[in-house]
Amino acid sequence: MPNHVSAMDANEDRTSLDTRLRRGQEYFIADTDETGLGAVDAVADDSAPSSQWGEAWRYLKRRPLFWISSVLILFAIALAVAPGLFTSVDPRACQLGNSLNGPTAGHPFGFDRQGCDIFARTVYGARASVTVGVLTTIIVTVIGSMVGALAGFYGGIWDTILSRLTDIFFAVPLVLAAIVVMSMFQNQRSIWMVVFALSMFGWTQIARITRGAVMGVKNDEFVTAARALGASDLRIISSHIMPNAAAPIIVYATVALGTFIVAEATLSFLGIGLPTTVVSWGGDISAAQASLRTQPMVLFYPAIALALTVLSFIMMGDAVRDALDPKARKR
Repeated sequence: MPNHVSAMDANEDRTSLDTRLRRGQEYFIADTDETGLGAVDAVADDSAPSSQWGEAWRYLKRRPLFWISSVLILFAIALAVAPGLFTSVDPRACQLGNSLNGPTAGHPFGFDRQGCDIFARTVYGARASVTVGVLTTIIVTVIGSMVGALAGFYGGIWDTILSRLTDIFFAVPLVLAAIVVMSMFQNQRSIWMVVFALSMFGWTQIARITRGAVMGVKNDEFVTAARALGASDLRIISSHIMPNAAAPIIVYATVALGTFIVAEATLSFLGIGLPTTVVSWGGDISAAQASLRTQPMVLFYPAIALALTVLSFIMMGDAVRDALDPKARKR
């Protein structure tokens, strides 16, 4: 009897509570979920782990900027490697009778002041500019990576000496230093001399970037484990540290390639870069100054080719940076 009364009292209390609740405020008790947390949080562990480069490639594939810059870079490389595929005209075959003539059949860009085919010179000009940019980038990346890796890994007196040496070279503007070096060897001007002049003072930024990246990686657990297993310093740097510190180096090297192409064009524009016997965009831009007011298109074609090539490497650098640096994507 008491149990029956208590049950009735509970029902009355619930009924009175329901009547006091306004419409839409009714409460419900959800059914018990029989699915365990283990099944909900389970993750398939049989899939292959995703690396940093795999994640970067998946990100790049979805970026139109990456594909646009890739097409432009491949086109510039094709011009440099095989210019004969795009024109059969000799860029050095000039006839004064064609001076500043407009476009004709087989000569879509017309002729410059010396009667040279502008289209042929624009195509062949890619070889010198791209060659200087690629060779200079390779050399400065190797030198800068070695200096920065040694300074960041060993620290102490080695870091002090190499960092101060880097600061000395970094304090000298690149183009100004290249002008001085090229002026010293005016009778030996060539593609290799331009590469030497730019490489001598162009490695400093990569050295500083590499030093910071190595210092951020050298105290990680996998480096400690490799050292505990008896790995030499050279093996630790080459096999463990540099692969994990390569992302910022690759990003900067991609952008720097375009910078070195501009530097070569600047030297050739000033008349102290490549000799006049070598067809280059900078030399053609310099020669077109005299016809700028009357025939601006003579200057336009080599200038637009130079601008598109440099822009493609800058866009590629931005895309690669976003892919390798998740923080940059969020910004």
